[in-house]
Amino acid sequence: MAESPAKALRRILDSPGVHLGPSCFDALSAKLVERAGFDYCFTSGFSISAARLGLPDVGLISFGEMMDQGRQIIQAVSIPIIADGDNGYGNAMNVKRTIREAIRAGYAGIFLEDQVSPKACGHTRGRKVVPRDEAVMRIKAAIDARKESGSDIVIIARTDSRQAVSFDESLWRSQAFADVGADVLLIDALASREEMKAFCKIAPSVPKMANLLEGGGKTPILNPTELEDVGFKIAAYPLSLMGVSIRAMQNALKSIKGGQIPSHGSIPTFEEIKEIVGFNSYYEEEKRYATNTDHVSSQKGTFNKE
Repeated sequence: MAESPAKALRRILDSPGVHLGPSCFDALSAKLVERAGFDYCFTSGFSISAARLGLPDVGLISFGEMMDQGRQIIQAVSIPIIADGDNGYGNAMNVKRTIREAIRAGYAGIFLEDQVSPKACGHTRGRKVVPRDEAVMRIKAAIDARKESGSDIVIIARTDSRQAVSFDESLWRSQAFADVGADVLLIDALASREEMKAFCKIAPSVPKMANLLEGGGKTPILNPTELEDVGFKIAAYPLSLMGVSIRAMQNALKSIKGGQIPSHGSIPTFEEIKEIVGFNSYYEEEKRYATNTDHVSSQKGTFNKE
């Protein structure tokens, strides 16, 4: 019997070392993550909102759109995928539905945050969080929904209170999330290595996640050895794939506007593109259903009128 996505993710969490996870935003980017040899992958609400809607991550993308994108991603790969569950799309009851739908979609894990609606990207201004008791009840509701579904989906509890309130508040909430059964803890936008160390000391038995926003986020970008030494188990890189995609497309468009194609080495060959998107595997599978007869060609004839 094949290992479930959630079980595969739990095996990763139980294995030694820190495990790096790029964030994808569509089926193709997820396939590239898998081809690069990563054991799992995150989805990025920031990048999905940008790719699917061309809009900022400020709560404009809907629950249904995120789930639809997630299903496309999950169907394209065999590695475990972790969902960006935003704030659960409402109160505790909405969180329960979010968890049930994530399980049906085939997600291995999901992280949920304590922001108000509409939410905002974790490293941008204007973030606000719900009161403590509501934040804890969201995670409790997620745990309950998992139990009621008979699933083992990994629940990652995220707090945005470091920037919205204070570092001490984010530590309190993380401990409270651990107390109600969260599988992994995340404080978003930690501002220093010292804060990262202090975070990893609370609830020592619960794995910690680092969210390393590239290109100017608030959290220091530590290398894998440093992350492990501090105490992190998994690390997300939310904007690398989206960021380099934007720059590559800008450069390609500049070349085309100048009457040239993108420079050699900046674009894969047509054969490479076909291999990546699956033409060759399609052709191999197609052979299983080949017949000895040619396709029926259209026949020209005359129509006799009586």
